[in-house]
Amino acid sequence: MLRNVFRPRRAAAVTAAALGGFALLTACGAVQMGSAAIVGGHRITTSTLTTEVSDLTSYYNAHHGKVQLSFATSQAPQEVLAWLIRFQVRDYLASRLGITVTPQDVQKAIGEISQQAKESGGSTTLADLAVANGLPPNLINSGLGRYQAIADLLVAHLDGGVNPTSESAEEQLDNEFNHYQCLAAKDLKIKVNPQFGRLDYSQLAIVASANTLSQPEPAPSPTSSSKPQYTPSC
Repeated sequence: MLRNVFRPRRAAAVTAAALGGFALLTACGAVQMGSAAIVGGHRITTSTLTTEVSDLTSYYNAHHGKVQLSFATSQAPQEVLAWLIRFQVRDYLASRLGITVTPQDVQKAIGEISQQAKESGGSTTLADLAVANGLPPNLINSGLGRYQAIADLLVAHLDGGVNPTSESAEEQLDNEFNHYQCLAAKDLKIKVNPQFGRLDYSQLAIVASANTLSQPEPAPSPTSSSKPQYTPSC
């Protein structure tokens, strides 16, 4: 999935997600009035989230039939909010580790991701794949490029510029990367407005809030590989 892919540079693959009709966003009293989430003391406002969801919606509606979405249309706000949180976590990770990202690094990362889009076949564009994964196209350069560039630079440091040659070595590298990212997310003390759900730290995804009634747990999403991790265990 695109949300998990942009960490080690070798894994620059993108998969599809979806949109359609979108629920209006309304502020609620939890977390802080008008906040969709608070990351390291920085508010992601419901107004900002609404604007980004609108950008996502506009692109999808203009390319209906070409972009195939894999998440329920009602989950668009959660998908977009997750990206806004991921970008802040990744930026903080870079700051924490002293990683400096240049414009050239960003353009290189965008080029790599664009190539992946071409390899997916047909006339699929990077914007198509971004929207399919819940990322507003206007955030490709300002958000996604830097997000991937930070991952590339950190992985180059961790593996010494040499890609792992075995599955175990690759898994170890993934674990190291995830450990650093988890520590960054933990340090930011992220709070998500319960209106949108809860933060799953294992994927930095927004998932449904826990049901307080005595009902069985919902079946896991087919795209989910593990049980949601609601507290950062690094």
